[in-house]
Amino acid sequence: MTLRLWIPIAAIAFQGACATTNTGPEPAVPSLGAEDSAGAIRAAEEVGAAHSPEAALHLELAKEQFEHARKLTSADDRPASTRLLMRARADADLSLALTRASTAKLEAQTAVEKVKAQNVSLQQNN
Repeated sequence: MTLRLWIPIAAIAFQGACATTNTGPEPAVPSLGAEDSAGAIRAAEEVGAAHSPEAALHLELAKEQFEHARKLTSADDRPASTRLLMRARADADLSLALTRASTAKLEAQTAVEKVKAQNVSLQQNN
């Protein structure tokens, strides 16, 4: 029942959003998305995403999408280029997050092992 209620509400909201959208010429800022994507890719590379298999996969996807977006130069290709840059940024961010999570997990495991070793040494001394 609630789904039947939300669908018309979403349709009305979407129509309102479309009615207020400015359809004038787009500002020429294609480099903004490229800069964001390139920065996210660099950040992922700097934290070592290439050393984690899952993170490396998303980093490679981000690089491929970024390069493909840069090849789309005509005005007709701008929406596709923007979408590719957004996907590249998302994949680079995911790669960064996976790398940080992997690093945090390794640090936590090391800390647990240290605590266990200290507990063993304390028990042996008593």
